[in-house]
Amino acid sequence: MAKKVRAVVTLQLPAGGATPAPPVGTGLGPHGINIMEFCKGYNEQTKGMIGIIPAKITVFEDRSFNFVLKTPPASDLLRRAAGVDKGSSKNIAAKVGKVTSAQVREIAQVKLPDLNTTDIEQAIRTVRGSARSMGIEVED
Repeated sequence: MAKKVRAVVTLQLPAGGATPAPPVGTGLGPHGINIMEFCKGYNEQTKGMIGIIPAKITVFEDRSFNFVLKTPPASDLLRRAAGVDKGSSKNIAAKVGKVTSAQVREIAQVKLPDLNTTDIEQAIRTVRGSARSMGIEVED
C-alpha cells in the first residue's frame, strides 16, 4: 500500500551545505520531519558537486520523507560560465557577460532532464532566453 503524501517541498541549497538553519528549518519544520536526517542525506549526496542543487522533498503522512536532487538552475550555470557574480538589473541596456553557443549547448544538455522537452534545440532556446533575461550575451 502506498504512503499518503502530506506535502512536496522544493529547496535550493548549496551543495554539501545544508544546515538546520533557514531555509531548511523553516521549510521542513512545519511538516515535522527529522531535519538533521535530511541535512546529512543531502550533504552526503552533494559532497562532490558545486553550486546550488535543488532538492524536491516528498513528505508523507507518517512524517517519513524522501528527496530527489535536480539539476542546478540555468541562471547558476550561466553565471559560472560567464564568470559573473549576478545578472544585470537592466538586462536590455547593460550586458554583464558573454557565453559561447558551445557553452549554451553544454548547459542545455545538463538541464535537459529537468526541462519539459526532450529536444535539445528547444532546451538551447530555453537557456538562451534565461541568458537574455540575465543580461548575458550569447556569441554565435
